[in-house]
Amino acid sequence: MINWGILSTGGIAHKFADDLKLLPEASMIAVGSRNRETAERFGDEYEIPYRFGSYQELVECPEVEVVYIGTPHPFHQENTILALNGNKAVLCEKPFALNARQAQAMIELARAKKLFLMEAMWARFTPLFQQVKHWIREGLIGEVRLIQSDYGQVMDFNPENRFFNPELGGGSLLDIGIYPISMASFIYEKQPVNIQSGVHLGCTGVDELAAMIFDYGDGKMAILSSAITLQTRGETLIFGTEGQIRIPGPWHQLREVKVIRKGREKRHKYPRIGRGYAHQAIEVMQCLKAGKIESPIMPLDESLAIMQTLDRIREIWGFKYPME
Repeated sequence: MINWGILSTGGIAHKFADDLKLLPEASMIAVGSRNRETAERFGDEYEIPYRFGSYQELVECPEVEVVYIGTPHPFHQENTILALNGNKAVLCEKPFALNARQAQAMIELARAKKLFLMEAMWARFTPLFQQVKHWIREGLIGEVRLIQSDYGQVMDFNPENRFFNPELGGGSLLDIGIYPISMASFIYEKQPVNIQSGVHLGCTGVDELAAMIFDYGDGKMAILSSAITLQTRGETLIFGTEGQIRIPGPWHQLREVKVIRKGREKRHKYPRIGRGYAHQAIEVMQCLKAGKIESPIMPLDESLAIMQTLDRIREIWGFKYPME
């Protein structure tokens, strides 16, 4: 059994906890919130024995082996460093941090203390994405030359919530644009040489709609977009010299892949555990049992490189968050 502590009691923490319950080798033994009342409610819902009214108390709990961080991304650096200084392994929600500078600090501390740290980019750990990666590596569709991927949802407008509030790292790029950008990194296994990007900044100042063209050189490109005021298809198309792979959206319901070769289409379905978050927890526990401090599926150097790409995009826009 691996003993988990949940840091935060927000919506994503509930989804992760729901999936963690499905894993017999995982034990949720502690939850930490900014106040005791919400920790108690979360603890009651998931039958968690230890409930703490502060994050500090959570990371000091001796029974906790790994901490899942589900706070908004402007707090990831602070929360991750707190957990690492408590000598806990950490699974930190995506995006890994607010910017590359923060991500670098997190990584340096984890490596210095020889503690496990991983970004919770849940989709790439699912059987579906792992199969797609296997197909790409074995050359099923030839050499990949173009990726098209988008993620857009209509979020309820509230200038105070994390989607539209710049003080909370709001906007489409970091919250959901990370999905297609991480997907391009996952397939090409590198970052773009050149980036072109356009953006629409809404009334609160955050990016409500963004589009990116990544040029990797050697005739390889990606066309990506994100939005928090538009519902898009949420699909990914991977075009190779000998065929294509289509992953129909929306992102949170990924279960099917279509492979098209020589004019013929074949559908493949891949079941997942719960909402899909369980697979990243499985990876964490396997790594811990093997004595690894990084995941080969989501290596820290790649998480940092992706954050650097996100920084480059915002630099093109001339956009910074108030806390930067």
